[in-house]
Amino acid sequence: MYGGGTMIQKILLLILIPGTVFILATQGASETPADNTLSPYFYIENGDPSIDNFPLKNTDVAVTINGVIADVVVTQQYENNGTRPINARYIFPASTRAAVHGMQMRIGDNLIRAQIKEREKAQQVFDKAKKKGQSASLLKQQRPNVFSMSVANIMPGDRVDIELRYTEILVPESGTYQFVYPTVVGPRYSSDPIAGAPESDMWVKNPYLEQGSDPGTGFTISVHISTGLPLQEAVCTSHKTDLIWKEQSVADIRLSDSEPFGGDRDFILNYRLAGKEIESGLMLYEGEDENFFLLMVQPPERIAPEDIPPREYIFVVDVSGSMNGFPLNTAKKLLKDLIGNLRPAEKFNVILFAGSSKLLSPESLPATKENIASAISLIEHQRGGGGTELRAGLERGFGLPGDESFSRTVLIITDGYISAEKKVFDLIRNNMNTTNVFSFGIGSGVNRYLIEGMARAGQGEPFVVTSPGDARSLGERFRQYVSSPVLTGITVGYDGFQPYDVEPVHIADLFAERPVVLFGKWRGKPEGAITIGGSGGQGQYVKTFSVSETRPQPGNSALRYLWARTRVAVLSDFGFGKQDAEAIREVTSLGLTYNLLTAHTSFVAVEEEVRNPAGDSRDVDQPLPLPNNVSNLAVGGIAAKVPEPDLNILIAALALASLVVWARRKKKGMA
Repeated sequence: MYGGGTMIQKILLLILIPGTVFILATQGASETPADNTLSPYFYIENGDPSIDNFPLKNTDVAVTINGVIADVVVTQQYENNGTRPINARYIFPASTRAAVHGMQMRIGDNLIRAQIKEREKAQQVFDKAKKKGQSASLLKQQRPNVFSMSVANIMPGDRVDIELRYTEILVPESGTYQFVYPTVVGPRYSSDPIAGAPESDMWVKNPYLEQGSDPGTGFTISVHISTGLPLQEAVCTSHKTDLIWKEQSVADIRLSDSEPFGGDRDFILNYRLAGKEIESGLMLYEGEDENFFLLMVQPPERIAPEDIPPREYIFVVDVSGSMNGFPLNTAKKLLKDLIGNLRPAEKFNVILFAGSSKLLSPESLPATKENIASAISLIEHQRGGGGTELRAGLERGFGLPGDESFSRTVLIITDGYISAEKKVFDLIRNNMNTTNVFSFGIGSGVNRYLIEGMARAGQGEPFVVTSPGDARSLGERFRQYVSSPVLTGITVGYDGFQPYDVEPVHIADLFAERPVVLFGKWRGKPEGAITIGGSGGQGQYVKTFSVSETRPQPGNSALRYLWARTRVAVLSDFGFGKQDAEAIREVTSLGLTYNLLTAHTSFVAVEEEVRNPAGDSRDVDQPLPLPNNVSNLAVGGIAAKVPEPDLNILIAALALASLVVWARRKKKGMA
């Protein structure tokens, strides 16, 4: 259970006396602010009618997909319907692959384009403008998929529109493209105290609304798809949508009028080209100072081998409070399917983790009917509660005694609501020589940064289960993946083409039926050839692309942002270790050079006019809705909107209760 915060965030002690109920918080006068943790808390209305506590009125998302690149424009509309100036802060998510490269602020007819600056300098510019009474906005990256927007000096009656732009690449799997727009940031478990916590972690303590509460904001999204080949289908699996066909290769998707509030779960759009084709090939962009290329190579067809090597599966399962209800029930279905389909020659073990961890067996067991039944029984009795100590559970899994004749695979099943992602990445990276890792995210708004990062660190594949119906199909996909890789020993060769700064430097074995993707820069003329080689199910695989047959296109300018974002990810997002000064300098340089939001660069916009000279504005942290199907247990499980108890009243009530109990016992002759 989440701890820390104010008194109301602590576990309530109920002292029941016939006809009387006393509520006492366990946080007493002896607790100091240093004891409080970063854990989020429930929003409590402050009762001041002059303050607009929900200044974000609407989020509008416009998506344009051309080929394999998605351009996204997010417009956040802030209004102050109160009578006092306010400063608003809002926490929101984006794709883990998003390259955020632009922001602007509009107040009335005045449009201010944001500038990219080093994170600390941008904060200083914003703080100075806020103090002077100028309207300003600040966009910061808290995680690669979590951002914060701060808006200063929103005057009564103001409407402020903040527009940000990002680009991402869509990589198909088994012929299916997927665009995901996350709409809500789930609460993150943290046991770290507020005192001494880094600034980049302070967003974790943002308030949340009770499950089912009115979010106080609207959400709209529209998608325009234009592909070079005919579309076979386009389906939104998460929301009710209207699909409008323009041509065989062009379609528009928008939220249906019958769709209720859609801002509490990921928006997921899947589409396929005719014949499950993918848009593989080479893209070139010729810039003023640098040239960029993108190569997407379709993998060979999967051929299942006759002999599958024996495997050992370690299931590391999240049973914390945030998993209570739908996520845990779905995880149970997934586990029963995965464990129930193991072969007798395979071994397995189960680790259940929350605040502590529980182990099925000191060493892995053969997948007999009896052992499988025992594991399923253990899983079925879980209800969900406590914190999310993922790293400790993983350490226990990696430390289990192993058999060198078995290939070990760790499957992590969680919603990912933790804040210490990089520590987990480090742990997985350090165990790559003995184990590969697959991750299953369970829920409608999982922490995709963690889920994708764990799989990448362990050279496995990530899966996201958004509904109970997904469990069986994803379980079958996982079994196909581990039976045999699609392509191994992948090599890249260049003949007459001059590339440099190519990402990734090394290409891991492909488990999924998704293409090989290369980003890079090139010098000289666009000529020569690029060759991809490797071992597939039918033997050696070789594919050659003629560079001279591809002409650089001005419309491919997004490649510079996508390359830079990929490079940043290698240096920091999945850096597998402490970021040294050199890595920080390079990430900062990339952000400033390519106008890119990173962990060390931020966007800031300031209006010149001093609109609030009195400086009497109030700070408002916009409370977030819990993700769909996530219960109040994710934030401690305490009912919201309970008045903060006065300590003196509580002490008096406790003394009175004790006196009443003593008097009744004496009357009955018990004293």
